[in-house]
Amino acid sequence: MRRHKRWPLRPLASASIRSRFSSTAEIATTPTTTEAFPLKHVTRSNFETTLNDLRTHVKAADFVAIDLEMTGVTSAPWRDSLEFDRYDVRYLKVKDSAEKFAVVQFGVCPFRWDSLTHSFLSHPHNFFVFPRQELAFDHHEFLCQTTSIDFLAKYQFDFNTCIHEGISYLSRRQEEDASKRFEMLYHEEGMVEAEDFKLVRLADVLFAQRMKTKLNEWRSDLLHGGKASSESPGSSTQSTETVFYHMRPALSLKGFTSHQLRVIKLVLGKHFRDLVYIHANDKSSSCSQDFVVFTDSESDKANLLKEAKDERKRVAERKIQSAIGFRHVIDLLSSEKKLIVGHNSILDIAHVYSKFVGPLPSTAEEFVASIRDHFPHIVDTKILVNVNPMLHQRMKKSSTSLSSAFSSLCPQVELPSRGSDLFLQQRVKIDVQVDNVRCSKWNAGGKHEAGYDAFMTGCIFAQACSHLGFDFNHPSVNFAQNEKLEKYINRLYLSWARGDIIDLRASHSNAENWRVSKFKYEKIVLIWNFPRKLKAREIKECICKAFGSTSVTSVYHLDDTAVFVLFKNSELVSEFLKLKEQLESDDGPVTVIHPLSKILEGGKTGAADYEAYKEICSSHISKVLFSDQAETVGVKSRTRPDPKGETSPETERREKADKASDLIDAFLANSVKVEAAGIN
Repeated sequence: MRRHKRWPLRPLASASIRSRFSSTAEIATTPTTTEAFPLKHVTRSNFETTLNDLRTHVKAADFVAIDLEMTGVTSAPWRDSLEFDRYDVRYLKVKDSAEKFAVVQFGVCPFRWDSLTHSFLSHPHNFFVFPRQELAFDHHEFLCQTTSIDFLAKYQFDFNTCIHEGISYLSRRQEEDASKRFEMLYHEEGMVEAEDFKLVRLADVLFAQRMKTKLNEWRSDLLHGGKASSESPGSSTQSTETVFYHMRPALSLKGFTSHQLRVIKLVLGKHFRDLVYIHANDKSSSCSQDFVVFTDSESDKANLLKEAKDERKRVAERKIQSAIGFRHVIDLLSSEKKLIVGHNSILDIAHVYSKFVGPLPSTAEEFVASIRDHFPHIVDTKILVNVNPMLHQRMKKSSTSLSSAFSSLCPQVELPSRGSDLFLQQRVKIDVQVDNVRCSKWNAGGKHEAGYDAFMTGCIFAQACSHLGFDFNHPSVNFAQNEKLEKYINRLYLSWARGDIIDLRASHSNAENWRVSKFKYEKIVLIWNFPRKLKAREIKECICKAFGSTSVTSVYHLDDTAVFVLFKNSELVSEFLKLKEQLESDDGPVTVIHPLSKILEGGKTGAADYEAYKEICSSHISKVLFSDQAETVGVKSRTRPDPKGETSPETERREKADKASDLIDAFLANSVKVEAAGIN
């Protein structure tokens, strides 16, 4: 999955996609020519059979490469990765992306070393995924960035196949919730609280009387050997018929509304101890059926109710298992504890957790602890090519994108004839097998198709392991536990440009161990909703006039409505926030001529320390403009709390007044000095 900006975004509905996009690629389960890249395309029509084969491949695999295609990356411009983002804020932005956008394609490619042919055997799979509503109370919605959809269309993504034939899914949390909902639903069936349900309407009273008569006649015929009637109880759309249910005489009820069925249950409870209402699902179809069943004893009645309850439970379990869909693949990868290989994969892993495990944890530390339970071994090939000196040199300072890394490290995969390069003499041979057809030569596949991208990721990893000195023929080779990968495994880039790495082996960010951060976040002030005409340079000049020419190190725009201000020291942060508050509470003439008046013009300017920025980013809301986001979230301007403890309101008021007076005097004195210096 490429990681670049894509704007703008809009809500996505399945109907709108179907009307806007036409099919641009034909799906085939086998290669159309001997030269085409052999890729297994999987939809819901061939998912079950493919899953059985995939289980075999994953169990035998040395590692499994994955890649995802999504409907978007950032839900607002300021949610993109910014230079001043701390690691915990970067995680919140990844979390927001994974929660708001959908996965539409999932590439899975198991790799197994074949000691007989001295090559890796790969099995690339390209799954079309779509969050379809499979259960009545299930609900899915997601955002779509128009530029992301345009990008997918550019590479001939088949939207019709995705929507109509994509495999749906339930996360583990959704499965638990569905089980509880079904249990509650079926527990309520067959139960009518007399005190809560009264026959008030005349129509209900008459209907209840007719059904009482009908049921009494039917019961009498059963007991006295008469012919059980199958007449309509009063409507041409309603009918009853004598049948058998679980070897017991029963009266099927057809065409009755849910309200009428409730009246019937009330009649049974009041007047017939040996007749039981049963709501059952037809095994031959997805339709439900309603019966009144005759029982010959209290024990028989208890057995019938238990049988009906067990049957409803089995039906619910079948529905849930069917709705789980693609999550069976994720459960397979998790249960086998295989080494998962991705490229720049933090967002991929976050999507896997959000879509197939449950809601993402609120902090990076909780995410790290939880992801280890499900996927204990993960390696990111982008870290490999950036951190390993030999591989980094091979890249020759070119882009470390997936396609660039594949071209630099694995050119022989696409063009086997190239072999003069000493680097390529250590190349790893990789074969591809799809539907029991194995081949060694093919043309390149479609880039940004998840199955082929997963294949490229696995090839890069195999080549990297070869240059790290792996002996693939060693009988006990274990990629997940190999000491040669110790420096790289279970580390993911939160920001590869900054070098921020989250260490999955420990509950913290490991960014400081790789590159010293340039910023001290306690020196940063966030300012928003200032006059749009002001640019970063002008904001810096205003603040420097008030606090000194060297007080501000830099000013960085989040968007047109907000900036970060990096001060020389943290004390200036508190002084700025307090001065802003004092100037806004004072309507005197000094406020008008103060250098900060340009920033405060309009009276709506907000300012706070870095923790307010984290609070804003943690919100599920995503407004396009940061100033609107801050207002919607409800973050107000605030000063940094007094580290020595709280003070009384009266003391705080006097301190503010004294401080304002001192700052204004200092400003006036500074202005006099500047003017005197100009005269001299």
